[in-house]
Amino acid sequence: MIFDHLVVGGSDLDAARACVEDALGVAMQTGGAHEVFQTHNALMALEDGLYLEAIAPNPAVPAPVRPRWYDLDRFSGPARLSNWACAVRDMDQALADMPEGVGAPVEVRRGDLHWRMAVSEAGTTPFDNLWPALIEWPEGVHPAGLLTPTGVRLRRFTIVHPHGTDMSQALSHHLTDDRVAVETADTPALHAVFDTPHGERSL
Repeated sequence: MIFDHLVVGGSDLDAARACVEDALGVAMQTGGAHEVFQTHNALMALEDGLYLEAIAPNPAVPAPVRPRWYDLDRFSGPARLSNWACAVRDMDQALADMPEGVGAPVEVRRGDLHWRMAVSEAGTTPFDNLWPALIEWPEGVHPAGLLTPTGVRLRRFTIVHPHGTDMSQALSHHLTDDRVAVETADTPALHAVFDTPHGERSL
């Protein structure tokens, strides 16, 4: 699997979007609404084929019949860097070797864009939602290529978890990326450092 994107969750999209724009000093682009999970988002292109997503429940539509992805139904507090996602070429094959609780494939659509996402029945991922969500894009399709370049580059992404050693070992079987580090501490957290047109910024 390869690093795909970072996720800033919020109770409402304006707050999630403001969290990103205030921190990085760069405007996000309007995304759209997601069927199945009844969320909506805003997006920002990052260098090296990555992107940043702000996401929240969509109040304009009925609640979904299943828990929302990224554990958004239980989201509380200020908007923050809350999740991340990695892309796989073959979702079914990848899931056979993942930790328990990563989920099962779900077909998702946003406008003309469609993809497969692994989502558990609870809408969570292992290691207190710090394990990456798995995503499978159609061949030759990726949102980062549709976004306006911003000059923002991810420098470092740190995952902090009480069982950091276990997570690091499990992750090393699937992902090799010098930007990603796993540390051990009592409180789970995510931290990302970026190079931006305004200098170093973080989420």
